[in-house]
Amino acid sequence: MATPAHNLEARVSRLTTEHIRDQFDTVRFLSEQLIAPLSVEDSCVQSMPDASPAKWHLAHVTWFFETFVLEPDEPGFKPFHPAYRELFNSYYNSIGEQYPRPDRGMITRPSLAEVIDYRHDVDGRVRDILDGADRSVLATIELGLHHEQQHQELLLMDIKHLLSLNPLFPVYQNCPKPDNKSPAARHWVACAGGMVTIGHDDFSFRYDNETPRHKVWIEPFTLASRPIKNGEYLEFIRAGGYDIPTLWLADGWTTIQNESWRSPWYWREREGEWFEFTLGGLEPLDMNAPVCHVSHFEADAFASWAGARLPTEFEWEAACASSKISGNFMDSGYLHPRHHADSSDASLNQIYGDVWEWTRSAYTPYPGFTVPDGAIGEYNGKFMSNQLVLKGGSCATPNEHVRSSYRNFFYPHNRWQFSGIRLARDA
Repeated sequence: MATPAHNLEARVSRLTTEHIRDQFDTVRFLSEQLIAPLSVEDSCVQSMPDASPAKWHLAHVTWFFETFVLEPDEPGFKPFHPAYRELFNSYYNSIGEQYPRPDRGMITRPSLAEVIDYRHDVDGRVRDILDGADRSVLATIELGLHHEQQHQELLLMDIKHLLSLNPLFPVYQNCPKPDNKSPAARHWVACAGGMVTIGHDDFSFRYDNETPRHKVWIEPFTLASRPIKNGEYLEFIRAGGYDIPTLWLADGWTTIQNESWRSPWYWREREGEWFEFTLGGLEPLDMNAPVCHVSHFEADAFASWAGARLPTEFEWEAACASSKISGNFMDSGYLHPRHHADSSDASLNQIYGDVWEWTRSAYTPYPGFTVPDGAIGEYNGKFMSNQLVLKGGSCATPNEHVRSSYRNFFYPHNRWQFSGIRLARDA
């Protein structure tokens, strides 16, 4: 997601070499920590066209720094390996050719060890230019770090999908178990509506798709106090929700028929008991935890069945902008949505972390949005078609990576991301 075109000078004025150096060391180290539980074989396999091998993720985020930081700014720049420009380019047509995305699992060379060597070489060279870097270079490095944080979540998503295909149900890592808390009944929080201001509101980091800040009119509405639980979604299944065509959008009905969907991804039923595959292995389904790995089609159908709807991204942001950004993120170590004791007052709970919450809003540009110049402008703008916005972050999102204006986006059939449901209703 590219450097914002608006107020760039004001935004980068807060950057310091020391701050970026600390961030750089922390983020780059974490990516290698995330692959530590994997075997070499785990790191090379691509489990579906939407996913990428762990080794490719490690190389691609390094390619980003080599291409957008070192190539224009390092004196006497020479690529680590000329072929990596194509091998690890994701979708930047301005840069050149890309290795076909569905075939990334065929890249057996370079080895994982060679990819780690590539990372360390680029890391050292980026550190070497930091002391003399101007603020525009620091801003590009900062963008690269947020890009890598996005890939850290993608890495966990892709590892989970890969391991789920193995009948051994491998454990990625032994995750701590949450305390057994019984959530209170879901209640509705009234939101007044009116003219609200949407988008990023200060000079801290944000992606270009969060700008320009602009006004939107919202009618009064209510928002559910917490996300939908597994037990509530199981009621939808047992009520025949996947068999009632009137609940589903037309594309959703076609999708569940073609794909034979009968439950969220990673759910499994054995002799009447329900289990869920997690990064900690196969676990009994926690009925009080937020439902996860549902598509927009499933979220919308559940909302219809429940006599409600999904919120717009503007409703979500207006209701949640003042909420403290804390929750069950990657850093907690659970790597799975947790059940929380819900409050009985008129407050919103589990806004941040646990699951990305589907909205009914199309991922489109804000009024006045312009695509930044150059290849880096390909990060966001060209994807503003046929996708939907999700808000709030998840249990696999790095801490401090999310804000109320953050706009994640996926196609409506996607569900390997940590996505869930929060209901809304007209007032």
